[in-house]
Amino acid sequence: MRASFLVMGGMLAIEKRGKVALPGGCAIGARPVDLHLKGFEALGAKINIEHGYVEATTENGLIGGNIVLDFPSVGATENIIMAAVKAKGKTILENAAKEPEIEDLCNFLIKMGAKITGVGTSRLEIDGVEKLTACEYSIIADRIVAGTYIIASILFDGSIKVSGIIPEHLSSFLLKLEEMGAKFKIEGDKLEVLSKLSDLKPVKVTTMPHPGFPTDLQSPMMTLMCLVNGASEIKETIFENRFMHVPELNRMGAKIEIDSSTAKITGVENFSSAEVMASDLRAGASLILAALKANGESLVNRVYHVDRGYENFEEKFKALGANIERIKTEA
Repeated sequence: MRASFLVMGGMLAIEKRGKVALPGGCAIGARPVDLHLKGFEALGAKINIEHGYVEATTENGLIGGNIVLDFPSVGATENIIMAAVKAKGKTILENAAKEPEIEDLCNFLIKMGAKITGVGTSRLEIDGVEKLTACEYSIIADRIVAGTYIIASILFDGSIKVSGIIPEHLSSFLLKLEEMGAKFKIEGDKLEVLSKLSDLKPVKVTTMPHPGFPTDLQSPMMTLMCLVNGASEIKETIFENRFMHVPELNRMGAKIEIDSSTAKITGVENFSSAEVMASDLRAGASLILAALKANGESLVNRVYHVDRGYENFEEKFKALGANIERIKTEA
């Protein structure tokens, strides 16, 4: 898994060395780890890449430094933060990612004794400490999971209420849905959709780093757009290969054309059943949503991708009355 590379920063901070396999993960683009490694080097680590592994070493521990990310990478920001919290001296990280998950990581580390200022901004100052202590901490709700269920509720005319959300983490997503004509009732951490699928009109979406429209909601959003009357558009600016679900949605009766980094979607009345394949985590979720809405029985293969980002996905829909089963197919 790509997320496994995030152990490197902590290993460097605690053990002064680390050896981690180059990451794999979803096939949605190149997603190199060069920004992670440049950050580690700026903190004094020596990097060696050999036989599919990255080895980082430091003789006397990391030393604070100034780092400017070429792109506000979430993973690189997280890895550098975890490395810098125990580095000697001050680290200044510019053009840091500002996703809510970064803020949550910082708050967790601060509770453990780390000294981090600028939390929630693109400029983080980290004063290294000698020791971190154990703590109890509750992580934030997953905004992408929440967004997926909100889209599901719109697809089924507001029949699903979503609880446990943090509305401010979904602001750009909800604003785009409102632009489409969707209406919501939000009370605390509960959201109820008040409009029907037929109320929606087409829009244009461009994925951006936070606080822009999240790339991880692009695939489920496309499923919704497929059933909105008129011409919608999605421009993907984060990953160069994140339209792998398009041929599969087209197999289910969607009308989507790709022009470079832009998907042009012409609304259809409904999806038709088909056998399709999930190429990655969010693509899998989008295909399951389409299959739930389609006439007839559909088969979505490689749903193991979905398990990495959604807990008990099919069980939650089954509890809502969906006719959905996970089956084992022959290799």
